[in-house]
Amino acid sequence: NNALVITAKRENFGGAAYTSARMKTQGLKTFKFGRIEARMKLPSFLGAWPAFWALGANLPQVGWPASGEIDIMEHVNDEQKVYGTIHWQDATGRYAQYGGNVATSVSDWHVYSVEWDTSAIRWYVDGNKYHEVNIANGVNGTEEFQKDFFLLLNFALGGNWPGFNVNNAALPAKMHVDYVRVYAPTWARQIEAEAFSAQAGVQTEACAEGGLNVGWIDTNDWMAYNSINFPTSGNYRVEYRVASLGGGTLSLDLNAGTIQLGQLGVPATGGWQNWTTVSHTVNINAGTYNVGVFAPKGGWNLNWIKFTKL
Repeated sequence: NNALVITAKRENFGGAAYTSARMKTQGLKTFKFGRIEARMKLPSFLGAWPAFWALGANLPQVGWPASGEIDIMEHVNDEQKVYGTIHWQDATGRYAQYGGNVATSVSDWHVYSVEWDTSAIRWYVDGNKYHEVNIANGVNGTEEFQKDFFLLLNFALGGNWPGFNVNNAALPAKMHVDYVRVYAPTWARQIEAEAFSAQAGVQTEACAEGGLNVGWIDTNDWMAYNSINFPTSGNYRVEYRVASLGGGTLSLDLNAGTIQLGQLGVPATGGWQNWTTVSHTVNINAGTYNVGVFAPKGGWNLNWIKFTKL
């Protein structure tokens, strides 16, 4: 079937009543951040426990759960659902876990994935998000999830979670894996315009696209957004969601204007809530900055700003 097949059998081996397999990248390849996914078709019966997961590469040094664990996909017994969970040692030194689940026809092919960055881990089935956990700034001892992990695929039979009764009539059983892929992260950060740390002359108002936008921007008005971290040096695409009756000009700077990043024209969009996106490319050195948006020529509204590393 042009797929990797992990087969669980009822047979005696090494004093055990069953055989199966686990594969891991430990000692071969580690990963930190990005999108990790596998397309799989799973077995489903009493005692089945297939999993696609990751462990901290420092496991030999610190042990579990201090190493951290990311369960990208777990399925138990004959449930028509899958689980996504993290396990770790919290800020008090105690074991902690946080997970979610979603109904899934596990015997069919599905793509199971996580998107993992410095602020969060998000779980998906076929591109549909069902769970998210905050790991920003090592909240509640989650610093471990800012480090390297290795990947594992395995098909267990029985255990603490599914229980120790196995439907032997379902054996041999197979876990099919079409592919495993890891995509390097693309850093991006979107800032809502109304989330300014300081401002001069502007006001907020209800936005036709939802939430609030910044309006009443006149010439020489400005907004500042403090403590924005840029993880690497290089070019960034900066997008602005703008609306304007007659057009204007905006400029971008860092640290109260000590670093000027350039100006950009704001087009006339035909109305104060007729939104369009304009962008330019700027070069920023890695670091944490106070970001400023200034109006050399006012007469425009701003909904959000987005930075994407190129």
